[in-house]
Amino acid sequence: MARILAIDYGKKRIGLAVSDPFCNFAVALAALEVKEIWNYLNGYLKNEQVEGFVIGYPKTMRNQGSESLTYINPFIEKLSKKYPEMYVELFDERFTSSMAKQAMIEGGMPKMKRQDKSRVDPLSAVLILQGYLDLKNKGIRV
Repeated sequence: MARILAIDYGKKRIGLAVSDPFCNFAVALAALEVKEIWNYLNGYLKNEQVEGFVIGYPKTMRNQGSESLTYINPFIEKLSKKYPEMYVELFDERFTSSMAKQAMIEGGMPKMKRQDKSRVDPLSAVLILQGYLDLKNKGIRV
């Protein structure tokens, strides 16, 4: 069975998460610098069966696109062209970074480790993907 890959695309770093083969659960996959994404995806997709991508799509509190879309939209366009056989879904990522930080606090992670953004990004991708999977598995169109 194919997995779903979630991408939390940032200006400097990218968090990745992947579903289990049955698309019930999300697990952290990697934290990358932006320049590493295409090599990473090419290698990963050669070895793993992935049916599509879920991209964290930042919105403001007024449900409008945030300034981050200036660099996220070109990435989405390139991703769609590079892997046309896979679907690309957008998922509202509001609050995922703060939720990830809160989860690390509640999990007892020391402050020094929580400040490492490379730990936050994959967890944010997990939250994006798990939210998507939960809605999809309930039959709610995302």
